[in-house]
Amino acid sequence: MFIYEKKLQYPVKIKNTNPKLASVIISQYGGPDGELGASLRYLSQRYSMPYAELKGLLTDIGTEELGHLEMIGAIVHQLTRDLTEDQIRTAGFDTYFVDRTAGVYPTAASGFPWSAASMAVKGDLIADLTEDLAAEQKARVTYDNILRLSDDPDVNDVIKFLRAREIVHFQRFGEGLRLAKDKMNEKNLYFVNPSFDK
Repeated sequence: MFIYEKKLQYPVKIKNTNPKLASVIISQYGGPDGELGASLRYLSQRYSMPYAELKGLLTDIGTEELGHLEMIGAIVHQLTRDLTEDQIRTAGFDTYFVDRTAGVYPTAASGFPWSAASMAVKGDLIADLTEDLAAEQKARVTYDNILRLSDDPDVNDVIKFLRAREIVHFQRFGEGLRLAKDKMNEKNLYFVNPSFDK
């Protein structure tokens, strides 16, 4: 059963608008290592996962990533609400504004729109879990980079929470990979896919 609470996992209360900062944070919404790709990656990988515990892990983390997507969207929205034309121009937000006004659109900070090509679903549990470990590390690095660029304590508070969750997810996927290897046949030295290579 899916349950949605009408509240964010962590509160987002940004006092000051800052379109320049929003234009880099948007990468965690629709960038190559962002929350949209993470949620869809894990929720898609779960279908071919042969072990119930790991299918549950992918479902749990994939669903949480949807909550993180909502938080990033709230940050971007709050940083860009009620902008003046002068703020839009001086912050370099004009190119985004022309196409999206202040709508939250899944794109990378570089301007490339989100694409499913940025996520991996292989259908092989070792390949997928290894990809998931890398994805969580790349997301953590992106959050580190945002923290290097941001001087807004309201933004940094939320970004630090999200960064910490990436670390927890990395640890859980590491545990999942160990569990998968333990469950596989001990003669399966190359850890080939037990769903297809019997």
